[in-house]
Amino acid sequence: MRFAPAAAALSLVLVTTASVTIASDRTPDARAALLQEQGRAALAKGESQAAIDAFEAALAIDPGHTALFVDLGEAARQVGLQGKAIAYYREALAREPRNFAAMSGEGEALAERGALEKAKRSLAQLESLCGATCPETQALRARLASGVKPRIAADTGDSKPASN
Repeated sequence: MRFAPAAAALSLVLVTTASVTIASDRTPDARAALLQEQGRAALAKGESQAAIDAFEAALAIDPGHTALFVDLGEAARQVGLQGKAIAYYREALAREPRNFAAMSGEGEALAERGALEKAKRSLAQLESLCGATCPETQALRARLASGVKPRIAADTGDSKPASN
């Protein structure tokens, strides 16, 4: 009887850990995977809207496929919608907290939005989890080192007007 609460807590932790592990290892729906590949091909050609359409269609088929949120973030960044990209990356991270591509993408979007301190914190977190030599860490570090200029498609209303 003394060990019942501890045993219950331990079993809850094991069930949660097992379900998270299983969720990240699942294979996506074949139709969603095909649409994802079409979207990636369109993104590589610079056809951002076609890529977004393909990724969103794939997400409608398989809403549990986390990699689609990372792809949508990349597409949003390509058209200058860094705020939307950050939201997609954060959704991917909520589903898979150790998704290094989402961490790197979020850091790059933050830098492109002008939030360099937040981007540097993302880099530090990525380095601590993934290491200094992993591709995602190197991509974010290179982006920060390149002297990122903000790329925002439209005024979001959160910037102050320039004074004369």
